[in-house]
Amino acid sequence: MALRVFGTDPETQPKPRQSFADDVVGRFRSGHTLNRKPVSLNEWRVTTGDPDVAAAIYDLLGGDQPQTWESGGEDNLEVFTASKSVEIIIEGTKALRQRMVWWSSTGKLIQSGDGETLDDGTPDPDAALTFQERKKKGQDGLGPVPQIELFFRLKELPDVGIFKFQTGSWSLAYDLAAEGIEDRLTDLAANGVKVAATLTLEEVSFVAKNGAMAGKTVRYTKPVFEIKGPVI
Repeated sequence: MALRVFGTDPETQPKPRQSFADDVVGRFRSGHTLNRKPVSLNEWRVTTGDPDVAAAIYDLLGGDQPQTWESGGEDNLEVFTASKSVEIIIEGTKALRQRMVWWSSTGKLIQSGDGETLDDGTPDPDAALTFQERKKKGQDGLGPVPQIELFFRLKELPDVGIFKFQTGSWSLAYDLAAEGIEDRLTDLAANGVKVAATLTLEEVSFVAKNGAMAGKTVRYTKPVFEIKGPVI
């Protein structure tokens, strides 16, 4: 039997212990900044503000031990893992969030929508453009770019909390749209069904045939999100 040592006055009762199992406890990142320049990674980097979460990630995914980094937020610990792929669990139909956004150089939102309709209900002026034309405008700073957010739990550490992955990857945007991933995820996650999936950093290498890189080898890393099916 628990001891009753705090009296009967509600004001004297201790506050219930807070659980972080349903909070976002860390972020998966596909790159970092080196000498003020963005650098892509071949293995996941995870940032968090919780030493216990950092230790759990290190134990599960290997790599370098947790260390501090200059963060603009509360996730001041980082783990450079040794893992390219992680098995994850998706909960709910809102776990994957996508939109096309265009920010000004001063950080003001110019335009936002789903690629066909803007948030205010008007048609997207770029709706008739091809994927490559949209990509070129976005890369030139003349149009919106993808903003993709994925919220998930780790299959091996479901009780640690929820992790977030955010990216502006055009290749992931293409794959999600081409394969109808959001609709598939919505159908599977209906009625509270949990969905098993993988999140992977895939290395791509090819010899360019055209443009300024013609004849040269192009290498980059792209995020890949793959649905496995309902969690059994």
